[in-house]
Amino acid sequence: MAFPLLDLALANEIELAEAEAAVQCAQMAQTLQPSSGSAVEPIAGGYAVYCGPGNPVTQAVGLALQGPITTAEFDQVEKFYFSRNEPVRVETCPLADASLFEHYKSRNYFVTEFSNVMLRPVDGPASRPDPPEIKIQLAPPEELDLWVMTVSQGFAEHYPVTQEMLSIMKMFAVGKNTECYLARIDGRVAGGATLAMRGRIAGLFGASTLPDFRNRGVQTALLHHRLRRASQAKCDLALSLAQPGSHSQRNITRLGFQTLYTRVKFERAVPA
Repeated sequence: MAFPLLDLALANEIELAEAEAAVQCAQMAQTLQPSSGSAVEPIAGGYAVYCGPGNPVTQAVGLALQGPITTAEFDQVEKFYFSRNEPVRVETCPLADASLFEHYKSRNYFVTEFSNVMLRPVDGPASRPDPPEIKIQLAPPEELDLWVMTVSQGFAEHYPVTQEMLSIMKMFAVGKNTECYLARIDGRVAGGATLAMRGRIAGLFGASTLPDFRNRGVQTALLHHRLRRASQAKCDLALSLAQPGSHSQRNITRLGFQTLYTRVKFERAVPA
């Protein structure tokens, strides 16, 4: 399969595949933690998702990829978050309808984050076997809490490890068609990662390495392992996200991933 060309249909497929994970996480929170106030509202072809104040999942996704977003719909997005005393944050695909950017302009939104959406055919550059010193296994149910703690601690330099964060990570982990992997070196847990298979897209997310095991090839081994699994599951496209210029992006690029587009997060604070 050749590297796909970006068009609106592909962008919509990618954004909604990712949105599905956020929606499932919020719905799981509604079931397991009713006091969390988690909520989901479909708006303008995408979703407004709330999983608690300041949570990385608390944002709108997939807006205006199926046509213009009206003033009433944009008002609906703002009401969803402002009524919860939460800033509006919208992960925005550059192929979204121009009306979305007009609303940002007229309401004084500002940019807070960029992330590269990176893609490669699953049957692209060959993945290599796991190195003998790194053992990677699917985390069984009894090790799910270990997986959650491992991945959360690997991200600790970017996000504080709070009980709320651990709960959200676990809800992602038990999502439909999601597999969690643990990597070990000399019997000690070194890192973890997630594979989320939605239709023909295999999402390679949530990879992190504990500080004591960095620069030993753990992330690269986890990437190869999940690509082989995606091939077994007959997925066509492998998807990953990375901050521009980051170490993660360099690792992903070495495996044949290319930046398909750069997503931008727009934000507006709660009005005084």
